Amino acid sequence: MSAESIYTITELTRYIKNQFEYDPVLQSVWLRGELSNVKRHSRGHLYFTVKDENSRVQAVMFAGHNRFLTFKPESGMNVLIRGEINVYEPYGQYQLYAKEMQPDGVGSLFLAYEELKKLLEREGLFAESRKKGLPRFPNRIAVITSPTGAAIRDIVTTLKRRYPLAQITLLPVLVQGDQAPTSIKNAIERVDKANCFDVLIVGRGGGSIEELWAFNDEGVARAIASAQVPIISAVGHETDYTISDFVADLRAPTPTGAAELAVPDVNELNRYVKSLSTRLFQRMNDTISRERSRHERLIHSYAFRYPEQLVKQKEQQLDVALDKLKRGMSVRLYEQGHILDKLDQRLLSAHPERKLEKAIQEQKVLKGRLTASIIELLKSKRIPFEQKINELHLLSPLRLMERGYNLAYDERNSIIKTVKSIKKGSALNVRLKDGYVHCQVVKVSSLVEEEKSNVREKG
Repeated sequence: MSAESIYTITELTRYIKNQFEYDPVLQSVWLRGELSNVKRHSRGHLYFTVKDENSRVQAVMFAGHNRFLTFKPESGMNVLIRGEINVYEPYGQYQLYAKEMQPDGVGSLFLAYEELKKLLEREGLFAESRKKGLPRFPNRIAVITSPTGAAIRDIVTTLKRRYPLAQITLLPVLVQGDQAPTSIKNAIERVDKANCFDVLIVGRGGGSIEELWAFNDEGVARAIASAQVPIISAVGHETDYTISDFVADLRAPTPTGAAELAVPDVNELNRYVKSLSTRLFQRMNDTISRERSRHERLIHSYAFRYPEQLVKQKEQQLDVALDKLKRGMSVRLYEQGHILDKLDQRLLSAHPERKLEKAIQEQKVLKGRLTASIIELLKSKRIPFEQKINELHLLSPLRLMERGYNLAYDERNSIIKTVKSIKKGSALNVRLKDGYVHCQVVKVSSLVEEEKSNVREKG
């Protein structure tokens, strides 16, 4: 047994927890069972056990999920629960983390509701971007509901109380039963086709999920989504949510709330108009009072009391201003004329002819300087040059030739320095003082050989 194969309890529990989290079935599972040991924590969390005749599982529903419940869970109640199966590490036991819960009597309807809701949401029928706004002052309002229920009475009463100017048209429909979805769908299509209504209210009073099921119908939802008239959905009570609520342009918590959302309150409008009127009269009174004070000041001003004196005074001020203007203009013209003269002088001095004349004079001066510098430079260089010439003349081979010496060149015109570089029969060019002698070698002997030959001849 190696040390690597030994786990701690925490490591084993975490490994099992990871296996649960990787299983897609356990991450979203529906369970049917009976509640027991239901306890609500002070922080709002709900702890309970779900059991059947053979097994049980511990469960928790946190406050963020159980606050949406439309019923109070109690021990002994049969329910449908959707949640996630996972491991609670401190105890090493698996449990259900519930996210949705419904009484088991409506479980199949709830599942159908959830499936249709997901389908329409994926198609974009719930998107806020496609929803239409309501007119502020609607003239004609259509209401689709049961003609005998409390909903129509609440809607009509509220509309007439808040905005009696609006014309209300009731389209009676069935709001529950097998024929209800078709009745509601056809009514919505008739209202939209009429194209004469500003707002449409669709709804009914509260009831069970079976009684409200007509408003979860796919045909009704698609009729609401395709309608051009703005639609307010008012189905059931505030806690009841149907597919129609999600698709409609606006959801009202109750039929009365739908009427309040559809029209403004005429009393509030009257108060608002009265407030505007009060502000308008106050503003008008302030403006009249201000202008009256200004009028009084003008009437009692010096200009209205002594107009002739004011005219004479203004004429005298005009004369003073004209004199000041003339003096200012003279000074200004003089200053500008002086500036203009300076600019003219600068312009003349910058004229190309002036610059050319100046450049010619400068050239003459520079040419004289250059000539003088060259003469001085030649004088300074002549004496050393003559000295070098004399030195070269003294060293020249031609001076040696004047004393009887000569230079011998071979056929390649190279100076012959040793007898080893020539052979018998070679052609030579001998340079004398006054010319060349072209000859051919008859014999070649070294200096040692000649001395030996001379010694033999003398002996």
